[in-house]
Amino acid sequence: MIKLQGVTKKYKTGVHALNKMDLSIEPGEFVYIIGPTGAGKSTFIKLLYREEKATSGNVIVDGVDVSSIKNRHVPYFRRKIGVVFQNYRLLPRRTVFENVAFALEVIDTPKTQIRTRVKETLRLVGLEDKANAYPHQLSGGQQQRVAIARAIVNSPKVLIADEPTGNLDPSTSREIIEILMKINKEHKTTVIVVTHDITIVEEYKQRTITIADGCVSSDTMAGGYDYSERN
Repeated sequence: MIKLQGVTKKYKTGVHALNKMDLSIEPGEFVYIIGPTGAGKSTFIKLLYREEKATSGNVIVDGVDVSSIKNRHVPYFRRKIGVVFQNYRLLPRRTVFENVAFALEVIDTPKTQIRTRVKETLRLVGLEDKANAYPHQLSGGQQQRVAIARAIVNSPKVLIADEPTGNLDPSTSREIIEILMKINKEHKTTVIVVTHDITIVEEYKQRTITIADGCVSSDTMAGGYDYSERN
């Protein structure tokens, strides 16, 4: 599903965000990405959905070398990937239903399909009773659920959650992780969670990749053994 082969990313400022990174994530995996601030985590995920391009090496997502995609084709490629951000990025003047539906409207999905798929997705994240509410009427946890719904309503193969619990209290953070795990289990979606919340990582054990100084410094499975020993 995802493979990085000797990937280096050097910004114009001279900063080496990634240094010859090698990494593989299989279809249907649930993976945490952890590491200190400035380690390269954000650059890693930006390479996956082509917000940034690698300086060298190969970034393969669903069989496609992301760096080789022409700019005009990037929006079509991104339909395979759902992204959830820490600050929700909801449209304030649209209802919950309209926020989720927007992801389908921009790709010209028929209205009858939009209604069905949005209702199903809101049910999945537990917000079917909030369809007509506006973002300012929701709690932080509810807003993040809307963001998740919007990210998955198009049935992406990969869901990237960038600090999805960063603004939430511990109880709500657990609810969000449980929703992400439910999506992973029921829809076989590959889920990548970038987080600083080590409590969540330890409580909901999954494969955990630590990035430090632009490289993979450790890669362990839920049982605690080294993932690299399997390869």
